[in-house]
Order: sequence, then structure tokens, then C-alpha cells
Amino acid sequence: MTRLWLVRHGETEWSRDGRHTSTTDLPLTEDGEETARSLAPRLGSESFALVLSSPRQRARRTAALAGFAEPEITEDLAEWAYGDYEGVSTEEIRRTVPGWTVWSHPVPGGEAAAAVAARLDRVVARVREVDGDVLVFAHGHSLRALAARWLGLDVRDGRLLRLDTATISQLGFERESPVVLRWNG
Repeated sequence: MTRLWLVRHGETEWSRDGRHTSTTDLPLTEDGEETARSLAPRLGSESFALVLSSPRQRARRTAALAGFAEPEITEDLAEWAYGDYEGVSTEEIRRTVPGWTVWSHPVPGGEAAAAVAARLDRVVARVREVDGDVLVFAHGHSLRALAARWLGLDVRDGRLLRLDTATISQLGFERESPVVLRWNG
């Protein structure tokens, strides 16, 4: 059965500083580039029937440095659109909206959880049609939400899965049940 490999992009200035980054197209930091290169030996021995990436340069650059220079680009893997909270940290948002998280509160001018779920459901459906493993390069919240949808959970249940930059996670099946095989490695 198909395994879905998830790679969060390397560090950017905003991911390092805890600022929400969706549509702002930031490059990787030097550390981000270095850790992205370190993914190549870990992924190079694997065989992938399909490699997908978010259109953002941080995901595409991570893919290239990891040895996958020409992934298929899909907008469905873009980060959750943060709207008015683009570039703002959770701490700053909570000064006016106590307890705010992307998982539990609306995002003014941004993307609703249902819209995120719909596009990630398209990714899940596509991956499950592939004969072989699939590798995706994307972002923290979108990959956590993708994992939740893979497991048949509400998109908001992605809150239960911490995901660091430049990490490899793997989803698959135990018999016919979708499962997490490896996380945040």
C-alpha cells in the first residue's frame, strides 16, 4: 500500500521567529538550506512514484536541496492562509484574541478550516490512487492538517501533531487502516 512521506520545509526567518507565514514567499535561512541538504541522504535511498510540492519557494528549495529538483507543484499543499495574521506571532495575536490558535479560532481575511480540509482531501485522494510511495514538501500547519485528513480526522486535529522544520514524517496503513508510521523525524 502507498506510503505518504511528508517533509516540512527548512527554516525561514519567520519560522525561526514564530511568525505565521503562508503567502509571503520567504527564502530559507542558511541554517534552513543546510538542514534541507541533510535530508538528501535520508531520502535518496527511497523510491517515489510521485513527488509533490507547495508552490512557495521555501518548499520548492527544500525539495531541490533534498535531491528532488523538479517536483510537481500543487497549490493544494500551500500553507493555511493566515490573512490578517500573516507575519504575526501567536503571542502578538493573543494580546487581542486570548487563547487564539489557527486550529480553534477564525483567521480574519484568511482561510477557513473547511477550505483547508477540502484542498487537502484532494491531496489524500490523489495519493491513494498512486501505485507507490508519494513524497510531499510543504508547511507546518498544512502538513499537520494533511495528516489529520489522512487519518480520517477533522482538519483541526492537526493541532495534536507538532512538526518541526526540515523533518520527515511518514503516513501509511496498518492493514486497511490509515496510520502514522513515523512522525517528526
